[in-house]
Amino acid sequence: MKATTCLLRPVLPPRSKSTAFIGLGRMGHEMALNLFTKRANQYPDHHFVVCDALPEASKAFYEKFSLRCPNIPLRIASSPAEAASAAQTIITMLPSSPQVSSVYADGASIISALQSLPDSEASATLCIDSTTLDIAVARDVASAVQHVGAQMIDAPVSGGVTGAQAATLSFLVGGTPAAFKAAHPVLSQMGQRILHCGPSGSGLGAKICNNLVLGVQQVVVAEAMLLGQNLGLDPVVLADVINSSTGGCWASSMNNPVPASLPGKSPPAERDYEGGFATPLMLKDMGLATNSATSTGTPLPLGRAAEAFYKEAIEQQPELARKDFSSVYRYLQSRQTSR
Repeated sequence: MKATTCLLRPVLPPRSKSTAFIGLGRMGHEMALNLFTKRANQYPDHHFVVCDALPEASKAFYEKFSLRCPNIPLRIASSPAEAASAAQTIITMLPSSPQVSSVYADGASIISALQSLPDSEASATLCIDSTTLDIAVARDVASAVQHVGAQMIDAPVSGGVTGAQAATLSFLVGGTPAAFKAAHPVLSQMGQRILHCGPSGSGLGAKICNNLVLGVQQVVVAEAMLLGQNLGLDPVVLADVINSSTGGCWASSMNNPVPASLPGKSPPAERDYEGGFATPLMLKDMGLATNSATSTGTPLPLGRAAEAFYKEAIEQQPELARKDFSSVYRYLQSRQTSR
């Protein structure tokens, strides 16, 4: 990761009284804001550390948190190693597998910091990774962290940016029962449902399967809404029919891709598909699903078709890479043939 402006004080507080958050994108920013605010209220003498590859992301978070909690110490670390050296609890929320490998194992990394600590400090450390990434990479990283004596869980989330803002996320946790128990109080300050799915990698397996369903559903909801309008149906009526019938799903009831189809609600379609879950992230998750299917010999006809469709949509309309994944509806519209 690139260095950020260092605001660390010369004398650091005990690691046991510090929490670090690495990765301040749209999800990480909101998760860290909730976590730090609640922990500050619970532990007035607690300290906090943030780190991000983009200096402006760390600075923006610093300014926002300082306004909310002006008397609570918050510092910006220049590297993952510096953050890990300063905090006993470390949460990471990163784009994908390469960034997780880098933050945990390359150069000035979390693992290099843990190796430099006394055994008692390393063994008291808890690492929580909420990135959605390749299961094999996650298991390798967890094994390396555990090798130096620390505990680690994979804890990908469901609920999107809205859930992160409201602290209503679901965490799908993979790891030992002891690590799950240690992480539960931290996760509960960022979400409402904390589910232990099994050993290392199980949380990611659950998240990949969930997003496989979501990715496929969002495409077929877009297809159905477009077809219905071409058949003369009012999109509000059609959405109501789907949502109250057997086709009902989150992709239709909460993330319907047709503007004004959900009166009283505000999905990304109402904001020109801004915010929400970016289309390239859904493409990444569909790729994780198809890669997992290949490695396990699992047939995935609809998943592979949906992955190809998201890829095609971004290639043909690059502006959709900056939009919520429900914007594939707009790409379907562009493919309509004259009647």
